[in-house]
Amino acid sequence: MFDNLSQKLNNTFKKLKGHGKLSEKNIEDGLKEVRMALLEADVHFKVVKSFIKEVKKRSLGQEVLESLTPGQQVIKIVNEELSKLMGEKNEEINLKGPTPIPIMLVGLQGSGKTTTAGKLAVYLRDKGRNPFLVSLDIYRPAAIDQLKKLGKQINIAVYDTKADMKPDEICKKAHAYADQQGYDTIILDTAGRLHIDDELMAELLKIKKAVKPSDILLIADAMTGQDAVNIAKSFDAKLDISGFILTKMDGDARGGAALSIKEITNRPIKFIGTGEKINDLELFHPERMASRILGMGDVLTLIEKAQSVVDEKKAAELEKKLRKSQFTLEDFRDQMVQIRKMGSLSDILNMMPGMGKMKQLKNFEVDDRELIRIEAIINSMTRQERINPNIINGSRRKRIAGGSGTKVQDVNRLLKNYSQVMKIIKKINKGGMRGLARGIFPF
Repeated sequence: MFDNLSQKLNNTFKKLKGHGKLSEKNIEDGLKEVRMALLEADVHFKVVKSFIKEVKKRSLGQEVLESLTPGQQVIKIVNEELSKLMGEKNEEINLKGPTPIPIMLVGLQGSGKTTTAGKLAVYLRDKGRNPFLVSLDIYRPAAIDQLKKLGKQINIAVYDTKADMKPDEICKKAHAYADQQGYDTIILDTAGRLHIDDELMAELLKIKKAVKPSDILLIADAMTGQDAVNIAKSFDAKLDISGFILTKMDGDARGGAALSIKEITNRPIKFIGTGEKINDLELFHPERMASRILGMGDVLTLIEKAQSVVDEKKAAELEKKLRKSQFTLEDFRDQMVQIRKMGSLSDILNMMPGMGKMKQLKNFEVDDRELIRIEAIINSMTRQERINPNIINGSRRKRIAGGSGTKVQDVNRLLKNYSQVMKIIKKINKGGMRGLARGIFPF
């Protein structure tokens, strides 16, 4: 996400950092490039105008002009102003009030409401809530079936919506049922339209009046840029929405919606959808997103992702094995499974400070299927082979390749890489950091 914008901003800042001292002209030339980069990213022109004005005002002050590192000071200012633009801090979902608490999801068709309803339910369950899904799209039986199917996949209860009832009546019945069954949170997946119309808004207002939701969240497709902002204004004018969930952020290389929507509507982005998996829903942290845009990484989100998938007991066991150089292919496989739970390798790399700026990574596409291939190869081995790879001879390699749907060369490459990792681990255990250096630079 934000790839195009990040690249252009970093090119501009590289020029600024090349000056020992910055003049007013240097700053103005740099900000012209920043302005163009933001406009090309489909950021609303009013947002761009006010943003540049504020950055310029601060950049021409003493903190920059008298600094020993003026370029870095400008980047710091841009980082802070980007964070302000997107809301400065995360605003959590509102779960205050008597249970069951209704949360209303609204938006146009194709914005990803139903999938987001499932993702939000999983997120809330992981936080200790007991969510209940309700489809209110009586016009499309397929939408009702889609939510039921999704609920079954993620093991979350879904109300048995009947298409012959009115949406506001369904809400009341679903609320009473959820109360009886002990569900504490109701996620309402409302009907969408291809375009905003009075009929849709009238229906949504009836639903709002019927259940008085704690949050009305607009699901907006980030890839539509300024269109998402215009849609947001229309929904907010009628429904007084409480925030947004921006979907398809992983496919948005520009970032116009994320950078404009809060400033224009004065409503916060609460979550972002970062992929197709059911766990690909993140709390939106403006300050972290600003750092990502400027190529500074997002270590806090990376740590949170790791903490959510790491089994602490297994991690302690693994540490002991590593110290004794007993890291087996079974351990290798288990680590890969945990990494895959954290998201795509590309996303993980981009959260690491400086990785987004590295030239060798600009056109480097990380193939997540390689992890799946490696896992399949290890799964095709016997337990004895996973623990002691030295016994894997030619015939065993052929059998493993056939069982995993790969080639013998793939098996050979995995075993060679594993052997190299083990050599480095043994050298670390023998000589600490010196051993690590000898392992990486054996000359």
